[in-house]
Amino acid sequence: MAVRISTAARNAAADAIAALANGGTGPGVIRVYTGSQPTGPGSAPTGTLLAEFVLSDPAFAAAVAGSVALDTTPSLTDAGLADGTAGWFRMLDSTEAAGAGLGIVDGSVTGSGGGGDLTMNTPVINTGVTVTITAGTATMPAG
Repeated sequence: MAVRISTAARNAAADAIAALANGGTGPGVIRVYTGSQPTGPGSAPTGTLLAEFVLSDPAFAAAVAGSVALDTTPSLTDAGLADGTAGWFRMLDSTEAAGAGLGIVDGSVTGSGGGGDLTMNTPVINTGVTVTITAGTATMPAG
């Protein structure tokens, strides 16, 4: 028999992720790397760090239908730190961003229309060239 999760439970789970991202002493960050995701946000990051975006504080609004949307107003932009193609991202609260870099959530990165967990104006990043996060969501499954 399949597990099915109520909308209230899905909202609570999504809000918990948002609360972790909003934790720490300042705004959280999203770091974008090349290559494949490591085994999880508790593992050391892999790949080359391409960009680091400082999030709004708070970074998310309240969950709706089991999903929280990243606040992209004002625009989340950064100048590329290295050349490469984005493969994955890690979201961290401000405390971890200053520490070991262990995260809250890891996910996929794509360009517009690519269906990734995090959408950027382009997944191809070049040193010194401005890149933008255009959307990001964390959605809890209904079952």
